[in-house]
Amino acid sequence: MKVELVQLAGRDGDTAYNLERTLRAIAACAPDTDLVVFPETQLMGFPTADNVAAVAEPLDGPSVQAVQRAAREKDVAVLVGLLERADGTVYNTSALVTPDGVSLHYRKTHLWPSERGLVTPGDRYATALWKGVRIGILICYDIELPETARALAQLGAELILVTNGNMDPYGPVHRTAIMARAQENQAFALMVNRVGEGDDELVFAGGSAAVDPFGRMIFEAGREPCRQVVELDFRLLQEARSEYQYLADRRLILPGEHIEHADGRRELLIP
Repeated sequence: MKVELVQLAGRDGDTAYNLERTLRAIAACAPDTDLVVFPETQLMGFPTADNVAAVAEPLDGPSVQAVQRAAREKDVAVLVGLLERADGTVYNTSALVTPDGVSLHYRKTHLWPSERGLVTPGDRYATALWKGVRIGILICYDIELPETARALAQLGAELILVTNGNMDPYGPVHRTAIMARAQENQAFALMVNRVGEGDDELVFAGGSAAVDPFGRMIFEAGREPCRQVVELDFRLLQEARSEYQYLADRRLILPGEHIEHADGRRELLIP
C-alpha cells in the first residue's frame, strides 16, 4: 500500500482555508497512491468555546462531501479530521473517505483536557477494509493509552492510523507511543501531526511518523510542513507474527460488545 502523509499547518475555526489546502493536497497526490492522511481536526482546526458550534458539520456536510469528490477524482482514500455535529452534540472525529463515501469514522474516545466540555467522547473503536487491508483509526491523545490500539488489534487491525494535533513540549511522548503501539500489536502504525502555531500560543510539534510491525521507524518528519510517501509491505505482518503473536498469547481481553457489519466494518463498544 502506498500512503502519503501530509503534515500541514492549519487555522483554527477557518474551514474555508483548511479545506482549500486539503483539496489541493489530494489533487497533488501521485496516480498510484492508495491513501492520503491528514492531521487531527484538519478541516476546522481545534475547537474553542467561541467557534465550536459555528464550525462543526455533519459527516454528510459540505466539507466532507468536497473531500469525497476529490477522493473520487483521484481514486484514492483520504483520512481527514473534522469537528462533527451529530445527535445534538459535537465530536472530534476522523473519517476515512473513499471514492464511494465515508467507509469508516472514529470519534475520539480520550479527550485532551482543553477539549473537555467542548466535544463529547466517542463510545467505540472500529475497523474497516480498504484495498484488502484492515484499518483502524485513533486520534492524538488516544495513543498515549495502550488499550486504544489494543482494541483496534482485537478487531483485527493491520494498519493503525493516527490523526494528530500534538504540541510542544509533548512531541517525544508521541514518538515513543507510536513506536510502542506498533510493536506491541505487531501492526503498521502511521501518525500525521500538525505544525505551526495555533490559538492560546500553542506550537505544534510535527514529527509525523510511519512505524513497521516490529516497532521500527520507517519515516519521521521534522517540524516543517511536508508530504512524504511511504510504501507498506504487508508481508512484514506475517514476519513479525511468525514466531509469536502478542494477541494470541495475551491473558486479558478487553471487554465490550463486538459487532460485525455486513460491509466488513468491525466495532468494539466501550462498556
